[in-house]
Amino acid sequence: MAALCNAAAVGTAAVATSVSPVKYLGFNLSSEMPLHRRATLCFVAAHRQSRGLGFPRLKLNSSARNKMRIKATTELVEHRGNVEQVVGPPKNLAVAEQPPKTDKAAGHSQRFLNVKTEEDLFRGIREEIEAKRLPASAAASMEEVYRNYHDAVLCSGDPNAKEIVISNMAVTFDRILLQFEDPFTFSSYHKAIRDPFDYYTFGQNYIRPLIDFRNSYVGNLALFDEMDKQLKQGHNIVLFSNHQSEADPAAIALMLETSNPNIAEKITYVAGDRVVLDPICKPFSMGRNLLCVYSKKHIDDAPELAEMKKKANARTLKEMALLLRKGGQVIWIAPSGGRDRPDPDTKEWIPASFDVAPVDNMRRLVEHSGVPGHLYPLALLCYDIMPPPPQVEREIGEKRNIGFHGVGISVASEINFSEVVAGIENQDEVKEAFSKTLYDTVVLHYNVLKSAIYGGKGTYASNSLVSLSQPWKRSSSASNVENL
Repeated sequence: MAALCNAAAVGTAAVATSVSPVKYLGFNLSSEMPLHRRATLCFVAAHRQSRGLGFPRLKLNSSARNKMRIKATTELVEHRGNVEQVVGPPKNLAVAEQPPKTDKAAGHSQRFLNVKTEEDLFRGIREEIEAKRLPASAAASMEEVYRNYHDAVLCSGDPNAKEIVISNMAVTFDRILLQFEDPFTFSSYHKAIRDPFDYYTFGQNYIRPLIDFRNSYVGNLALFDEMDKQLKQGHNIVLFSNHQSEADPAAIALMLETSNPNIAEKITYVAGDRVVLDPICKPFSMGRNLLCVYSKKHIDDAPELAEMKKKANARTLKEMALLLRKGGQVIWIAPSGGRDRPDPDTKEWIPASFDVAPVDNMRRLVEHSGVPGHLYPLALLCYDIMPPPPQVEREIGEKRNIGFHGVGISVASEINFSEVVAGIENQDEVKEAFSKTLYDTVVLHYNVLKSAIYGGKGTYASNSLVSLSQPWKRSSSASNVENL
């Protein structure tokens, strides 16, 4: 991808030296357009073209990756008037000495890689059905996802929303098609696939346009900094969280990528079988570190498979124990066993109650690992960007609604088990007390996020326990100073 950078630089320079608007690889660029916007569009355009030319991939050091992420997030905000302008292209790009292997699986159709319009996308779907590489049922789901994603991103007000939709959905359709041609099988412990295709960045880029960063918040950023230090010391961290949508991992990572990228990329998610079996979900799951389990809610969906699922869960527990013994792990788990749903009476979204068993199992695994461990409650609010079906569904392949909205995460101070259960002798009551403390703390933080995002209070929703901030603003300001 060194060629990509050169091509992007050529396009950017061409605009800079021209008085009239320039059309570069399909994008209309003007000298009045901010430099970072020109550079980004040229880079995207060059990347599109490169998919047909076989340019090598770019290897970025962590500093360069972080700067590019900061700019990508800032661009979404600044077109809505809330962040100072970021100027200058990304710096310190480290190009791989040897071109990495390509991502062209044997026999994989390249139909979606060079599309430029919505018509191209739908034509590609029809052609793949005719070629019998894509089931008609899956094609209908893909078209539905496209239309919902299109409408949501256009709500963002980004002037390049249509280009973003086509670019992101083309890659998404390509990855989904690959799951029908050559299905990927997840192991009990799955490490994020970053090469030859970077599934992590793919997932980030797909969800990023759905988040209204003007109305998004991180609670208690200092505690995430504390976690970073603990991880560097080889300690383990467990985040006991509510679960809102299939987009949770991306939402968490996008909230932290400018301030705590190490945590954003390092988190291992305890994931249910739905996201590793559904072909629409699988490409996004492939970009996350996962410990794969069968949710308690779905263990008995097919009675003849119940025993197999229990054995698979036992294998995952062993993998988790091995990881914790190594140390330096951050594991996210939703003890509710599924996504939050609105209250049937009030229609208000609330975190689903925690199941005592997974909380206690997780605590004991950390305690017996032989490595210092820290247990943190984490509240997550992001249901509006990808809300689940109203009811739990047994069948794989749910309808996917998509929206543009603010999101938030908030972490509480770590919970000390001994302090919480002091004076309680009955072991069942001990487990219940600890689980309830975690849950009640998550609800408290969730309500602060709700007040900030849905109540319109913003950072003024902060209180003595929750300090809300928008770290991407802080990072963009630092970037401005650096580029002066």
